[in-house]
Amino acid sequence: MMRMRLAGKSLLNRRGTVLLTILSLTIGILLVLGINHLRTQVKESFNNTLSGTDLIVGARGGALNLLLYSVFHMGSSTHSIRWQTYEELTKHSQVKWAIPLAMGDSHKGHRVVATTPDFFTHYAYGKKQQLNFAAGKSFAGKYDVVIGAAVARKLNYQLGDKIVLAHGIAEVSLAKHNDSPFVISGVLAPTGTPVDNSLYISLAGMAAIHEDWQSGVKIPAPKKESPQTEQKKDAHEHEHNHDHDHDDEAHHEHADDHSTEEEHDEHHHDHHAHDQSLSAIFVGLHNRATTFAVQQQINQYTGEPLQAVIPGLALTELWQLVGSVETAFNLIAWLVVIAGLLGMTTSLLAGLSQRQREFAILRSLGAGPWYLFVLVILEVLLICSSAIVFAIALLTLLLWSLQPWLLSEWGIQLALNFMTSQQGYYLLVILLSGVVLSLVPAFNACRRALGDGLVVKY
Repeated sequence: MMRMRLAGKSLLNRRGTVLLTILSLTIGILLVLGINHLRTQVKESFNNTLSGTDLIVGARGGALNLLLYSVFHMGSSTHSIRWQTYEELTKHSQVKWAIPLAMGDSHKGHRVVATTPDFFTHYAYGKKQQLNFAAGKSFAGKYDVVIGAAVARKLNYQLGDKIVLAHGIAEVSLAKHNDSPFVISGVLAPTGTPVDNSLYISLAGMAAIHEDWQSGVKIPAPKKESPQTEQKKDAHEHEHNHDHDHDDEAHHEHADDHSTEEEHDEHHHDHHAHDQSLSAIFVGLHNRATTFAVQQQINQYTGEPLQAVIPGLALTELWQLVGSVETAFNLIAWLVVIAGLLGMTTSLLAGLSQRQREFAILRSLGAGPWYLFVLVILEVLLICSSAIVFAIALLTLLLWSLQPWLLSEWGIQLALNFMTSQQGYYLLVILLSGVVLSLVPAFNACRRALGDGLVVKY
């Protein structure tokens, strides 16, 4: 205890150099702990985004691209799937449920996904957790929209608000569906997945707003007379062609024609909803043991070029792709730590000549060479321990301040508790490395004490 107190006072006497050494070590340790925590949390967040879905079906292309745009809403599909293909897939004996997805629109930078109410029933994340509504319910009408928790929080939306969707996925779009506003019918509870940053509408709603669009451009529809004008014309015709006694009967006939017209329009929209193309299909199977067999059958489908992707295997491919980037970041972080440790060792070696008076006084008080050896090692332990404490405190502060932004912008939920067994192992390695490197200045101090004795050289 006496030696530790003496080592602390010695460091305070050289606080300028010691603080710079602690700062460099703190930055290196912060990078090592932060990068490792971010890497594990991002993997966990990605792995927890989709749970319980056995296959993702899309147009033939890259498996990774299909995973990214269908699950994580990154990028876009190069080709589409016919609705008839989805209907045939639902008739497969091994398919328990299938969720169609159509994408291509957005709202203020947030993706719009057209699907069926089954999405809110079968989609699961984490450990097969189901989606829950914080307010409202699923879309029922053609122009209803369900929004994620992050969308509601960032744009301050509530139930009943009207919003306008934009054509395309650009954050700023000039092509907007102003003539078909949607009404918010539900707000989903937070999930920590891309669902929070998305909006969900019905397939009929997607078909309706694109009825007059072609190749991303709206085709002007012929000008129609208003219902009031049509009614006036009909009334005028009735006045000229019928007696007043038959006005009520003519009115009823006109109302029946009008309702038939509305039914025809509704059927027209539903027909378009079923004819529209899809971006992807989430599939759940009765028996997971048949996953590879069903995947092969879908890949060999002759109706159109398809591919079926197993989410877990596609994620493995993603981690293999970014593995070299992880290694590079980890290498940079460890190089910063090594540079800090080498700087500490160099500082101690350079300061030995300036501490001859200190060592001579200690020798005169009865301290032996090995006492000075242990003193130098204790100083290094204090420096490394201080750097570790500062790094942990700074990383906790950064995580606490950046957590809401990462969740809202990237859908990544970082846990504040980053101390794991692996992180503890890293800190132990750093501490032991500092002790090993401190042996050089410690032996040097011991040798000088034996050679110089009590003589102070100037």
